[in-house]
Amino acid sequence: MTYKTYTTKAENLIPPHGGYRKLKSYQTAEIICDLNVVFVRLYIAMGSRTKDQMEQAARSGKQNIAEGSQASGTSKKTELKLIGVARASFEELLQDYCDYLRQHNLPIWTKENPRAKAIRALAYVSNRSYRTYETYLENPEAAANCLICLIHQANFLLDRQLNSLQQEFLENGGFTERLYSARRANRTY
Repeated sequence: MTYKTYTTKAENLIPPHGGYRKLKSYQTAEIICDLNVVFVRLYIAMGSRTKDQMEQAARSGKQNIAEGSQASGTSKKTELKLIGVARASFEELLQDYCDYLRQHNLPIWTKENPRAKAIRALAYVSNRSYRTYETYLENPEAAANCLICLIHQANFLLDRQLNSLQQEFLENGGFTERLYSARRANRTY
């Protein structure tokens, strides 16, 4: 049996939205979130305020990408805001990892460090997950530096996403403008 799908003009007002699981920024955020859970369990003292802050920053980064993507159908302003919040959360988490290394007299690897290059190269592995980076969790120096590399990648992706969203908004406007245009076009005089 064949079913015919009917669309109305109103259905065309809300563009496709969601789909955040396909975004590289979200995929990277999910890996960061998962690795961060293990890092704080292994290397941050139980009951530490830093532990809670790091857990919340990682979660906020991931969740705000999902929420912003889902809200994008009816509010580009909300999407921009939430992607910005995700970016800020990862910046906070980045500083926590830098602080951890500094306070424990451990080096922060430069971009040119062969170990950092190896981590960065894993971004091109298909079907990557936190398991792709699990071996880096064996000691706090490698774990923190791995997460720093991943956070830099997420921040790069989020900066590009923000620029793209901004450009799209400038060129096409937002939901309210589409509603107004559709309403005016629908009126008969």
